[in-house]
Amino acid sequence: MQYLFLGFLTSLSLILAIGAQNIFVIEQGLKKQYVFLVCLICSISDCLLIFVGIFLFHYFNQFFNSRVELVFNIFLLFFLIHFIYSKIKSRNVRIDFNQNNIKVSFINIFLKTLGFTYLNPHVYSDTVFFLGNFSKGFLLSEKIIFGIGASIASFLFFFFIGYASKFLSKYAQNDYIWKYINITIIIFMSFLSLYVLKEILT
Repeated sequence: MQYLFLGFLTSLSLILAIGAQNIFVIEQGLKKQYVFLVCLICSISDCLLIFVGIFLFHYFNQFFNSRVELVFNIFLLFFLIHFIYSKIKSRNVRIDFNQNNIKVSFINIFLKTLGFTYLNPHVYSDTVFFLGNFSKGFLLSEKIIFGIGASIASFLFFFFIGYASKFLSKYAQNDYIWKYINITIIIFMSFLSLYVLKEILT
């Protein structure tokens, strides 16, 4: 049981850091757009990567070098720039929070969620490398319990922020409020892009 709680608390402490993926989940909750799908993809992806790190850490530690991380950072930078551009372009578009009236492509949201998940090198550093390295000295049964605890933390976190945002969206049904939410997202993503650019250049 102690490894279950250890995995839960360790994973939660990592995932609580605000990142592009978390902001995207919150935004989809506020818009009431495929909230369950977005939360499920993020949670399952975390679970998959956690167990990849736990069982194949030494393999990944050997092959995931600085060049591979550079490639991921470049892809992430282009993805973030595209996202920021699309947000700036649509900054004055009126948001309709009525789920029945929103016309959003399932494929569009699906691919965007995958992008925010798998093009982010920090997802790998947290789940695969940190948790994998942290648990490398555990027994096999302890690793499994540790991974289950870490996965539970991810499921609870993503579904909480997704559906909490969906509930709070009724307070954001105002063009003025949503305009500032949009500006905040653009500013945050811009700073994140600068950080990624710094990682690429150093």
